[in-house]
Amino acid sequence: MMLCLVTDRRRLVAAIGARPDQWVEVLLAQAQAAASAGVELIQVREPDLEARVLTSVVRSMMKLVEGTATQVLVNDRLDVALAARASGVHLKERSMLPGEVRRIAPPGFVVGCSVHGTASVAARKAADFLISGTVRPTVSKPAVDYLNEAGLRRIVEAAGEQPVLGIGGLDIPSIPLLAATGAAGMAAVGAFIPAAGEDVTEFVQKRVAELRFALESVSRRT
Repeated sequence: MMLCLVTDRRRLVAAIGARPDQWVEVLLAQAQAAASAGVELIQVREPDLEARVLTSVVRSMMKLVEGTATQVLVNDRLDVALAARASGVHLKERSMLPGEVRRIAPPGFVVGCSVHGTASVAARKAADFLISGTVRPTVSKPAVDYLNEAGLRRIVEAAGEQPVLGIGGLDIPSIPLLAATGAAGMAAVGAFIPAAGEDVTEFVQKRVAELRFALESVSRRT
């Protein structure tokens, strides 16, 4: 099953007690650890960064993941993704459609899309995968209607063969729920953020291993 780390530099820096000016170093350490541990996708979701800074960060991240199978996607900023030569882009539900991206992106450019209900799925069949949420309560989305197991299952069924990853309040205890829906994996912010005093690299590598083991163990039983 697929794992996707979604970045949030502010939460990461605050959680580990780093200085605000250390965010680039900390964010890149998190990404490098995830790539070395085998995470399939890193979605760089830092919407408030100006294009120049975000492009620089994505370029640095692309260098760090060289030689791994990890693909780096920029959240919704197609201009940045193309300028930084990222692996691809992840589109918001209200953004442009994946077919429009295909017309201007280079061959092999990965396109993911967010969907929050079954009505959005049909128009996004050109995407390589979908991320669907919010599945469960989460720090970043505290006041939304959650999909829960039934809602995520409906989206997975509507997508057919297209991979769907769940997002929102998911961690190791949520793995049975994901497996029950037929989801292809999970995307998360908080699951990859350590507590204060923990080493970012060690924590992320251990967490990826734990998530992978749990996902694969449940998959073998279903």
